[in-house]
Amino acid sequence: MSERLIGILIDALPNIIIPGIKVTIPLTAISFTFALIIATIMAMVQYANVKGIKQFARFYIWIFRGTPLLVQLFVIFYGLPSLGIMIDPFPAAVLVFSLNEGAYASETMRAALESVPKGQIEAGYCTGLSYLQIMRRIVLPQALKTAFPPLSNSLISMVKDTSLAANITVVEMFMATQRIVARTYEPLALYIEVGLIYLIICTILTKVQAWGEKKIGSYES
Repeated sequence: MSERLIGILIDALPNIIIPGIKVTIPLTAISFTFALIIATIMAMVQYANVKGIKQFARFYIWIFRGTPLLVQLFVIFYGLPSLGIMIDPFPAAVLVFSLNEGAYASETMRAALESVPKGQIEAGYCTGLSYLQIMRRIVLPQALKTAFPPLSNSLISMVKDTSLAANITVVEMFMATQRIVARTYEPLALYIEVGLIYLIICTILTKVQAWGEKKIGSYES
């Protein structure tokens, strides 16, 4: 490894990490928060078997699970302007990532809700609780414990998926790296460098996931 290449990697590091802190992490956090809200609502609609609305939920899930994330990004950012709808790159990325992950997470939440014994719902009605109270106090807390591991995996996947936002001009870590590559002509080393940064972030999240699962296990015992 030449001194020039070492210098490029050292100089590139803050220029990659700063967009990661300012864009990649906020994009992941905001999108995943909205995705969880969407997923919970869609899962509860399906769990309650609300006619009409359930069909809408299934249609939404079918569309966003059945089409590529990159296509969804292009439709929202490059396609909607033809209809007069202009969305800035970052909000467009948040919208697409939220809707896409919400579709996947809703199936996780639906399965978690269905894993709660029906007898607990009946017991809740016997104590005078309303349906919403039963969901909030009895069903959802248990479902979230079940859904925690797969949802954590989805969060880790989303961190990596945010690199696709570079395709709609969001200046996150990957696009910052692409710009440095364009100036230095050192693609191999720089792409490995940004890959290692993604790896570190995902490793930290994996450790947090393991800690969270252990905490949940201790509460259950």
